[in-house]
Amino acid sequence: MISPSDHIQELINEQYRTLDATHSRLSGIWLKDILFTFGWMTTLLLTVVPWIVWFIFRDKESSTRLMLGGLWSMLISSWLDYVGVTLGLWRYYNKLIPLIPDYLAWDFALMPVTIMFFLQIKPQISPLMKGVLFAGLTAFIAEPIFLWLGYFKYPGWNSVFSFPFFFIIYLIAHKLVHSSSHKPLL
Repeated sequence: MISPSDHIQELINEQYRTLDATHSRLSGIWLKDILFTFGWMTTLLLTVVPWIVWFIFRDKESSTRLMLGGLWSMLISSWLDYVGVTLGLWRYYNKLIPLIPDYLAWDFALMPVTIMFFLQIKPQISPLMKGVLFAGLTAFIAEPIFLWLGYFKYPGWNSVFSFPFFFIIYLIAHKLVHSSSHKPLL
């Protein structure tokens, strides 16, 4: 069996105990000071309303393909959010649930739904142009608005750094949705 030494395991276990205690304190803050506040309610709306709008206005014949691009953006944005929070690059203050460090409304609703609409609308426009537009709107308009409203803070980040990430996320979503490798299962 390949296993770390007892000393290494104890050092790691101590860090997990610290994380557990911190999470318990943050959950208490969420329950006492965040749940049902105006910020929490707007976060709930920002998580639910985009999906309702998408469900009504989506291209029903392309829903599965579009969802592939949306799922990609959910997975990568939530992972990048986790990394950013863990490294102390940004912090969120209006959490829908206290269990994950990211901002659910952004990673699981606003980002994927916006990308799916960008993919669906005017598909003949260059993906590079649409990627630049998506990244620009997201990094230079949406993020600053959310910062100004106090949903999060950047102790170690700047919206300019977000632009290339949003651009690449959009381009990969475009590639996934427009891939010629999709064929029916037999």
